[in-house]
Amino acid sequence: MFNEVKKSIQWGEETLTLETGKVARQADGTVIATLGETSVMANVTFAKEQKPGQDFFPLTVHYQEKYYAAGKIPGGFFKREARPTEKETLTARLIDRPIRPLFAPGFKNEVLVMCTVLSHDLVNDPDIVAMIAASAALTISGVPFMGPIAGARVGYEDGEYVLNPQVDDMDNLRNNPDQRLDLVVAGTKDAVMMVESEAYELTEAEMLGAVNFAHQQIQPVIDLIIDLAESSAKEPFEFASPDYSDLYNVVKAAGEDQMRAAYAITDKQERVAAVAAAKEAVKATLTEEQLEDANLGSALKKLESNVLRGSVVKEGKRIDGRALDEVRDIVCETGMLPRTHGSALFTRGETQGLVVTTLGTGDDEQIIDALHGNFRSNFLLHYNFPPYSVGEVGRVGSPGRREIGHGKLAWRALQAVLPAPTDFPYTIRVVSEITESNGSSSMASVCGGSLSMMDAGVPLKAPVAGVAMGLVLEDDGSYAVLTDILGDEDHLGDMDFKVAGTENGITSLQMDIKVQGITPEIMEKALEQARAGRLHILSEMSKSLTSANEFSVHAPRIETMQIPTDKIREVIGSGGKVIREIVETSGAKVDINDDGVIKIASSNGDAIQKAYDMIYSIVAEPEEGKIYKGKVVKLVDFGAFVNFFGKRDGLVHVSQIENRRLNHPSDVLKEGQEVWVKLLGFDDRGKVRLSMKVVDQETGEEAKKEEAAEE
Repeated sequence: MFNEVKKSIQWGEETLTLETGKVARQADGTVIATLGETSVMANVTFAKEQKPGQDFFPLTVHYQEKYYAAGKIPGGFFKREARPTEKETLTARLIDRPIRPLFAPGFKNEVLVMCTVLSHDLVNDPDIVAMIAASAALTISGVPFMGPIAGARVGYEDGEYVLNPQVDDMDNLRNNPDQRLDLVVAGTKDAVMMVESEAYELTEAEMLGAVNFAHQQIQPVIDLIIDLAESSAKEPFEFASPDYSDLYNVVKAAGEDQMRAAYAITDKQERVAAVAAAKEAVKATLTEEQLEDANLGSALKKLESNVLRGSVVKEGKRIDGRALDEVRDIVCETGMLPRTHGSALFTRGETQGLVVTTLGTGDDEQIIDALHGNFRSNFLLHYNFPPYSVGEVGRVGSPGRREIGHGKLAWRALQAVLPAPTDFPYTIRVVSEITESNGSSSMASVCGGSLSMMDAGVPLKAPVAGVAMGLVLEDDGSYAVLTDILGDEDHLGDMDFKVAGTENGITSLQMDIKVQGITPEIMEKALEQARAGRLHILSEMSKSLTSANEFSVHAPRIETMQIPTDKIREVIGSGGKVIREIVETSGAKVDINDDGVIKIASSNGDAIQKAYDMIYSIVAEPEEGKIYKGKVVKLVDFGAFVNFFGKRDGLVHVSQIENRRLNHPSDVLKEGQEVWVKLLGFDDRGKVRLSMKVVDQETGEEAKKEEAAEE
C-alpha cells in the first residue's frame, strides 16, 4: 500500500532521518524529517499552470507548531492553535528566504510549502528540522527547484563552534555568559544562501568562521536529501524559462536613455516618478501584441536592473553619486518627546526612524507560551512601517511578516548590550516608527533604539549601530559591494547583508541573496566594509549623546532587595494578605520572584522606602546590641511588652525601665507610648530582653555608661 523510503545519517550528536511515501501522498512532495525525537512534516504543492497576467512568483511558506508535539494543551479560552506566534512567523521567513532564489528563473506558478511540527523533544529546535524537511520535500516534488539546501544552527562556547546546540543553551542567551552566538545558516552544496544571528560582540573573523563551519556541517545533509531524491523523486515538471530576448531588445532600444536619465536623479520621489514616466514612454512605442506579452514586466525590470548594475560595477557610480563604501548623511536627535521616558530621531539620507523607549515594571513583562515551556521577556522591540513612510497609500492593519522580521532583527542587535536584570530591573519596550524609508529601516531602528534607550537612562554596555550592505554580481564574476544601500539597490541588487554591532564586535548578522550563493571572499569583503560603515555611524551617533543618560522623571523608580527564600511566604502572607497590606499602605508596586528577589516600583521615592521598610521588618532579624524605636503594647506587673521590630515584641523588665525602683511600669509608661529600647539579647527560652534605661529617651542614643550603671 505504501511506497515508503527512509534515509538516515548521524549528524552531530543526533540521528537525522528523512522519510517519505507513507503520509500525505496526494501532496506533490511530503517529507518527515526527524532529529533526535523532534519531527517536522513538510508538504509541498504547486499549481501546474501560471495564473494569467501574473508578474511575480507566488511562493507561500507556513510553519506551524502543534502543541501536542510537546504534550501540551494551548493556553487561553480558545484551546486550539490560532494565529501564528512570533516564532512561527520568523521560522516561516527563515525557510522562505533561502529557497526563494532557487526556483527556475521565470517560474511563476503558485507554490505552497507547509511545515508542521509533529513532535518536539525539547532538545532539538524544530526550525532547523523544518528547513531540512522543506528542502527535501521540494527536491522530490518535481517543482523546478534548483536545490537542495540544508540549514544548521551554530553556537560558540569557549572559542569552539558548536553544531546544533540544545534549545536550553540558546534560551535567554543574554544571561548565559558561556554562549556567545546563536547563528542559523542555510546553503546549497556550493554556497551560502542565508544567515541569521544573535551574537555577543564577536569579531568579523569569528562570525565568518561560524558561517564557514555551518556550511561545512550541512554538506552531509545535502547528500542525504539527494540520496532520498534518487529513490523517491517525481518526474520533473516540464518548464522552460521564457525567452523574451526579442522583447527586451525592443524595450531597451526604446527606453534605455530615458531610464538612465531617470536613475541619475538623486531624490527618491523624483526618481520614482521619472522611472515610471520612462516605462510609460516605452509602452507607448510597443504594439498591442507586445503590450499583452506576459514577459513585458520582466523585460522592463531587466532594463532597470541593467542600467543600475552596469554603472555600479563598471564605473563605481551609484544612483545618488556616492562612493561604493560611503554612508549617507546622518542626523541624530535625542529627547524629542517631552513625556516619554526616552526618544530619538535617527535620519540617514531618506531613511528615518522615530524610536521611543518606555520603562515598566515586572508586571509589564511579556509571557511567551512556547512549545518548550512558558517564559518571560523583559525586553520588547516593536517595529512599524506605515505606508506614508514611502509616500504610498495602503491598508493599515496588524503587523505583517515584514514588520515582525525587521523588529526581531533589531531586537537581536540590541539584546547583547542590555544590562543584567539584577542591575537594571525594568521591563524595556522600544517602539520604532519608520517615518521615511529608502534603504534599511531595520538598521535605522537599531541605531535609533540604541539612542532612545540611552536617552531613557538605560545603562547599555555600549552603543549599537547597524548598516545594510549590497552586492552587484555580474555573470563574469566581477562584483561590487555597496555600503548603506538604497531601496532600489536592494530591489535590483543581488544581496541584502545587514550587520549590527558595537565598536568591539558584531551583535547581529543577517544575509539574504537573490543569486545562487556567494563566496567566502565576497562575504569577508562585505564584513570588513560593513565594519568601517558601522564605526562611522557610531561616531555620528555619539555627537547626540552629550545630554543623554538622564533618567526620565516620568519613568517609575524600581528598587530591588533580596530576601531568604524561606521568608517569601511570610512577606506574601496567608492568601496574599501581607503583600496586599504593604501595597495599599505604601502605594508602591511589589513583585516577588521565586529566587527571593523583590522589586519595589513607584514614581514616589517615599512610597518605595516605606514598602522597603515594611518588608525589611518582616524578613530581617533584630541585632543584639542595636537600638530600636518601639511602641508599648502591654503593661504587666513585671514589666512592659514593646513592639520594636516589625511584628516582633520583647519584654522590658521593670528593672530595665529607669535607673530607679518602680512600684509598677504604669508609673512611667502607658500603652501606645513610643519608647527607645536596646536589644540586650535572648534568654534561655529565646525570649527577647530589652532595656530602656540604657538609652536616652529624648535622643535615641545610648546613655552614658555611668548613668546606665546607676540603679
